[in-house]
This record gives sequence, C-alpha cells and structure tokens, in this order.
Amino acid sequence: MQANNNLVRCSWAKNDLAIQYHDEEWGVPQHDDRILYEFLVLEGAQAGLSWDTILRKREAYREAFEGFDPEQVARYLKPQVERLLKNPGIVRNRMKIESAVQNAKALLQVKGEFGSFDKYIWKFVGGEPLRNSFRKLSDVPAKTSQSDAMSKHLRKRGFNFVGSTICYAFMQAVGMVNDHVVGCFRREQV
Repeated sequence: MQANNNLVRCSWAKNDLAIQYHDEEWGVPQHDDRILYEFLVLEGAQAGLSWDTILRKREAYREAFEGFDPEQVARYLKPQVERLLKNPGIVRNRMKIESAVQNAKALLQVKGEFGSFDKYIWKFVGGEPLRNSFRKLSDVPAKTSQSDAMSKHLRKRGFNFVGSTICYAFMQAVGMVNDHVVGCFRREQV
C-alpha cells in the first residue's frame, strides 16, 4: 500500500496522475455507455503498455475518438483510421485503432439488442459490483471466471482486444469489481 497525504491507497497509484485516477475514478461503478466504451478502448490500448502511458494519452484519445461516442466512431472508414495512425497523442497501433472502430460497431449492436451496453455488460457480475478482500496487490488476479465469460461472449459478438485479462482490468476500472485492497481509503467509498 502507498501512503500519500496521510491516505493509504493501493500501491499501484504512485504518481500524481495515477493517484488522481485511483482516488476519483478507479472502481467507481459506471453505467454510461460512452464511459464504458471509453474504458473498453483504453484497456485494449493498454495491452502491452503501462496504464500510466494510457492515462497520459487519455485526453488525446478523447479528442481523437469523438469523446468516445460509439455512434460516430462506428462510422470511421479507412481515411479516419489513417489519420489516427498519424496522431502522436494516442497509441499508433493499427490493430488497436481498428479494434476501437469494430468495438464501437459491436457495442451498437449490443445496445440495439439489450437497450444499452450497460445492461448487457453488468450481467457478468449479476448487476452488482463484486467486492473482493485482497490484502496486497500481488493477491489480485489478472483474470477470473467472470472475465473469462465476458471475454468469450464479447468475442462471439465481434469485439476485439477483449481477452480475459483486458476484461478483468475493464471490470476493475468501471467498478464491476472492487479490488481496492483492504486498508485503502477508497475501498469503503466505492
């Protein structure tokens, strides 16, 4: 655990940007489709990179992907993808960029079927956040049976960059699971 300003927090929150994210967002239950899409894109972009890198690029992502409006991103064609590949503010990986576009399309299909992406995605935890009681960061799993199921179902629906580890990080970020460690001041707040 990390102490800063007399607050004990999860040990991964080590710099100002990570601390702000940890203290204000991480693990807070999200039900807005646009925010859920944002985290799906960002967690996919993070694959193979540090979360700090993605946090530093987050504002550029918001600008590049129309504020994470899945309806607009779903209409991106080759020229928009090529423009994004030249944007130094985001991770310039063709597969990850094309995945963001494909995932917007798949999200809209899910939304059409279930009424919202939120209704669909929260079914993987029974509609309520799972509350874990890990004592240290090394106890937190990289994936779970719920993230395995989510990954499998998302892939069947045409989503990309949604492996079980990415799905679990997404679940943590959007508050589907509370993995603030025992002793972290945010654990009881979310």
